[in-house]
Amino acid sequence: MKDMFPKYDTIVVGAGHAGCEAAASAANLGSKVLLITMNMQNIAQMSCNPAMGGVAKGQIVREIDALGGLSGIISDKSMIQFRMLNRSKGPAMWSPRCQSDRLKFATEWRLALEKINNVDFWQDTVTELVISGDVVMGVRTALGIQIEAKTVVLTNGTFLNGLIHIGDKSFGGGRVAEKAASGITEQLIGLGFEAGRMKTGTPPRVDGRSLNYEAMEEQPGDANPGKFSYTDTPLLAEQKSCFITYTNQVVHEVLRTGFNKSPMFTGRIKGLGPRYCPSVEDKINRFADKDRHQIFVEPEGWDTVEVYVNGFSTSLPEEVQYNALIKIPGFERVKMFRPGYAIEYDYFPPTQLKNTLETKRVKNLFFAGQINGTTGYEEAACQGLMAGINAHQSINDLEQLVLNRSEAYIGVLIDDLINKGTDEPYRMFTSRAEYRTLLRQDNADIRLTEKSFRLGLASEDRFEKVKKKKEETARLIQLLKSTKVNPEVINPGLEQLGTAPVREKIALHSLLKRPEITIQGLQSVCPLAMDVSSFEADVVEQAEIGVKYESYLDKELKSAERLIELEDYRIGPDLNYDALLAMSNEGREKLKKIKPLTIGQASRISGVSSSDLSILMVYVGR
Repeated sequence: MKDMFPKYDTIVVGAGHAGCEAAASAANLGSKVLLITMNMQNIAQMSCNPAMGGVAKGQIVREIDALGGLSGIISDKSMIQFRMLNRSKGPAMWSPRCQSDRLKFATEWRLALEKINNVDFWQDTVTELVISGDVVMGVRTALGIQIEAKTVVLTNGTFLNGLIHIGDKSFGGGRVAEKAASGITEQLIGLGFEAGRMKTGTPPRVDGRSLNYEAMEEQPGDANPGKFSYTDTPLLAEQKSCFITYTNQVVHEVLRTGFNKSPMFTGRIKGLGPRYCPSVEDKINRFADKDRHQIFVEPEGWDTVEVYVNGFSTSLPEEVQYNALIKIPGFERVKMFRPGYAIEYDYFPPTQLKNTLETKRVKNLFFAGQINGTTGYEEAACQGLMAGINAHQSINDLEQLVLNRSEAYIGVLIDDLINKGTDEPYRMFTSRAEYRTLLRQDNADIRLTEKSFRLGLASEDRFEKVKKKKEETARLIQLLKSTKVNPEVINPGLEQLGTAPVREKIALHSLLKRPEITIQGLQSVCPLAMDVSSFEADVVEQAEIGVKYESYLDKELKSAERLIELEDYRIGPDLNYDALLAMSNEGREKLKKIKPLTIGQASRISGVSSSDLSILMVYVGR
């Protein structure tokens, strides 16, 4: 089979969001990649809701785009609605989200991958890794084929020993109507890896023609829709609305009739599910005092009547699901396409990974996505991107890409995983990022495009565009500082804007710090002093945020600099922690297990106290 399969630089196992980004990034950097999937028709399948982005997740998609990944571009090409969430809050909380056309999303991903000459495809199931000593050498498949590779990226999603539950029925599967994968978990455990079980779920899909939308609240997209990618992807010209309805006490009572057959309540499901996206039966059990729960009615695309019932994830018997659905306003005549279900699957606690997502036990073997205990398309995609980049960098003896917590939400996610681990599906939130004012969705290109350009993913034109944006933003801020207005000129305008008058000559920069005032507002009331027509809209936005949040940004930058200093203090990989007798037992055990590379990393390991850290710093001479 060597003539059929040359030795690849990277084999990516699984073609979900993590696998697609891993294959694309490694191949675009120059690696020869083989993407192996169980079904070529299901590449980039949106297994759960047909949407990308959201709170913190939208920031990740923007970061993926700035680093040269494809998720933002694919989302822009396949979206049917766009909304910027949290506009009423500060810009650190603004989060782009789009409703996607499920079929078009998958189609666009496959077309994008097929245009990359370095990507080959093979439809098969990987059952075993080929390992020599402590180095991965390739894979073996269900067809008995051995394929050699310098690196392997595992992105198995929910397929490792996947078990689907609907009521009292259980059957193997990685997704409904798709078989589970076995062999890899057992092999890795034999090599000394620790494994666990997690659970996720999905709601029923229904026929949109059977719904009464007049009984629901319409949720349209933004009047002026944005997009994810910083490239020249098209803006939405037309949008489809989503709708909102609610459960009620009658619905809850119907659902409770199935609790005796619920795999979650009867104990048949052992894995922990996502805390912030519980099943509907879990919600009415845990929050029994609530009279209703929100249901988001989401269309699956332009050319289908299929609807996703967001908020109604369940593994109750199908007849209970149906009987409860028809009691929801607008669902009285509902027709189900398929019931919701829960799925259990194997994962590997991510403390067994380096910060490059390479495993500590097996060299050149990388994990990305749900195999690391995360949940969500965006969390998976960014891990795939980083694993693909670092697989390429590793075999070419190039510096690997590691993002710190002040550079990207991606850096926060990976740092949390490898240092703190997770025993429940990990989901990104803005609250997880201590530098979230720095890590906004609007400045991901400024933060990360240069890194992508140095790697070889971003083009020179794209890099020059970002440089110009930074220069123009600095020029506009300087203009605001140097432009001063007299009270008699500006006070009538300030009155129009509902803010206090001034008594002496003042710089526009100072006025802009007031929450009631925007650059556009200043221009409308004082056009002679403030003309921004020559500046692009994103430059005006950057300048305004920079001025309004100047003190917060400075504070976070100084804090980030202290963090970076700790990252400069290296710890030898062979340090004998057992010699640190003054350290707590828990701290010593955690440090021995994770083997941090820097003092900064050690400081973020759960169970390592400040006194443990002081002892460690003294020991390494810091």
